[in-house]
Formats: sequence, structure tokens, C-alpha cells
Amino acid sequence: MDFQGEAMQDMKKRMCRIGNVELGHPFLLAPLAGITDSAFRQLCREQGAAMVYSEMVSAKGLYYRDKNTDELLAFRQTEKPIAYQLFGSEPEIMAWAAEALSSRENCILDINMGCPVPKVVKNGEGAALMRQPKLAAEIVASMAAAEAAAAERAGRLPKPVTVKCRMGWDKDSCNAVEFALRMQEAGASAVAVHGRTREQYYEGKADWEVIARVKEALDIPVIGSGDVFSGADAARMLRETGCDFVMAARGALGNPWIFREFSEAWRREAHSPAGEAGATAGERLEMIRRHIDFVVKEKGENRGIREMRKHVGWYVKGIHGAAEIRRRVNAMTRAEDVLNLLEEMIRSGGE
Repeated sequence: MDFQGEAMQDMKKRMCRIGNVELGHPFLLAPLAGITDSAFRQLCREQGAAMVYSEMVSAKGLYYRDKNTDELLAFRQTEKPIAYQLFGSEPEIMAWAAEALSSRENCILDINMGCPVPKVVKNGEGAALMRQPKLAAEIVASMAAAEAAAAERAGRLPKPVTVKCRMGWDKDSCNAVEFALRMQEAGASAVAVHGRTREQYYEGKADWEVIARVKEALDIPVIGSGDVFSGADAARMLRETGCDFVMAARGALGNPWIFREFSEAWRREAHSPAGEAGATAGERLEMIRRHIDFVVKEKGENRGIREMRKHVGWYVKGIHGAAEIRRRVNAMTRAEDVLNLLEEMIRSGGE
């Protein structure tokens, strides 16, 4: 990794800031539905993520007091700074949500305008808003105004309102630059751009050039997202796009150490044994053990182990016997059984 080029040094001298929120470095954990729960966020913060995001929260769910919404909004002090990510398509309800969350200790309100899944876009939410930039801008303006009013009443600084979007709906409507400009004009404090269209989902290669074009057009910070799987990728994204922050998503799955690699490089420290070289067997086992412990304490053993199955699959990816581990773990419901199997198979597979 090379963070030592002239452009990198200039960037390093600038404050890592989104609105009035200052961060230690530019590497963030992306919001991932069903994945970035409190347990995973704690581990990524420990490894050096500068900021984490909640799972995607429905503004309507909050409005109608859905029983699962409070769980999605809960976090521990060790996870801070944390941003809440909301989704919705009705400006008045989004503004109400900003007001309802005004007393919470999140530092940023992020709006999801990039989720590609059908059950979200069919309601005109997520990536569907890229087809309605006027409505999207109204949502940003309404939330920013509601949060500013709440902050004034409370005698504090307003929380920045940010947007996460894609490069467009499909290859024939790549409107990320125009869309991001509208969001800036509406009051967004930063825009995160995933370099794929909604049509692509997560297939193909992320187009970083569109991130560079958005950065060139905007005055507010731009967060780059897409195909960041190592410290080298993060350095290259910063260098090639000029973006202010890099957001790790799939690259962090089974690999919280990616943030240690990012942050150590940012501080010009030596490489860790993890990162691009991969974690040792012992490190993987200890991380899984702690992850299971966090999840079970939060959600109970039965549910916690069911939710951990996908994480275990990511943690063991690339090691000898990974397919057999996944097969056997997927039938387990007790933490002790999972850990005994992992200790046996990971250690027998060596480093």
C-alpha cells in the first residue's frame, strides 16, 4: 500500500470531516442489512473503523412503532461514532423520523438511496429514488430542516444528513453526478457513491470513474464504495478517485481486520499479520469466539447461532475444509458445538 504519494499526503493533512463530525481517518464500515448489527459493529470499531452505520431502518417502521425497529437502532457506547441509516420515500415521514431520533446519540443521519432489492425499490425507496431526483431532494431538505430545528431547540449542533446512492438505475441512466449535485443543493453534508447501477446489484466490476466524476463536481465530501477488499484497494480508490472517504462493505465480511490494515497504513505503521496477508488461524478462531459471544448476549443462543452461520462461512473462506465447516455449522444451534468444531478444524488445517 502507498499512502505516501503527494495526493495522499494532501488528503491526510485535511481534516476527516462530514459536516461537524470529525473522524480519525477515512475508512468506514458500510451499512449492510442483516449483517452490521451491534456485534459486528463492535468488532469493526475495535479493529479501527472510523465510523460504523446501523442496519437499514425503515422510517415507516419507526413511525408505526414496528417492534423490530428499536433493536435496529440500539447500539453500545463502544460503537460510537455511529450513523443511523434510514430508508423511505415520503418526505414528511422522513422528516418525522429525523425529529423522532433527535435525542439519540448517533452522529449522522444517512438516507439509503441505493438499496437494489425488489421489496425496497417496488415501494419507490432505496435505489428507486435515483429515478426521482426531485423527490429525493425533497426528502433530504425535509430531514435536514427537521434535524436543524431539533438541534436548535436542544442547543446543540445539527447532525449532518448524508445520502448513499448508486451510479444510476441502469446502464442507460447513469445519473450519479446530476443526482449528487441535487442532494448537495438540498442540504446533504456528504454523498456516498457505490460504483454500480441498481440493475447490476453486486455483479460485475464497480466503476470508480463515476466516483471521481462525482467528487470533481461536488463541494461536500464524497464517500467511495465498491470492490474494496484490501488496504491496497482503499489506497487506490483514494488515489484514483480523489474521494474523501472509503466505505468497506463485502470486503469486511469475515474480515474485520481490514480496518486494522487501513488505519495502520493511515498512521504509517507497519503491516499487521492480518489484512492482505490474511488473519492467522488463531486470530480467526478468537474473532469468531468473540463474535459469537457478542451475538448470543444480544440475541440469545438459538437466534444468535442461526445468524452467525453466514458469518462463520465468511470467516473460514479460503481455509482447508471450509465447505465441510459450513455444512456442519449450518446444522448447529449451540455455541459450544460451533466453537468445538471450529477449533478442531481450523487448528488441524494449520495457518
